[in-house]
Amino acid sequence: MANPIYPDPTCECGAQLDEGETRCLKCSARARWIKKQRNKNKRRRGETRRPPRGPRKSFQAGEVRS
Repeated sequence: MANPIYPDPTCECGAQLDEGETRCLKCSARARWIKKQRNKNKRRRGETRRPPRGPRKSFQAGEVRS
């Protein structure tokens, strides 16, 4: 059994890669998706949105204007 000096590059999932590639398309897509989900969960939407059916202006809430 002969081991080649320079083995063919393989991805972490076991797929064969071309020269210069570090990940296959599937693993690259998975990494992008994980990064996107992580950034999506960092946002705090509840603090910036007004409550549903809430008044938009102060005078609509019953405040008297003079």
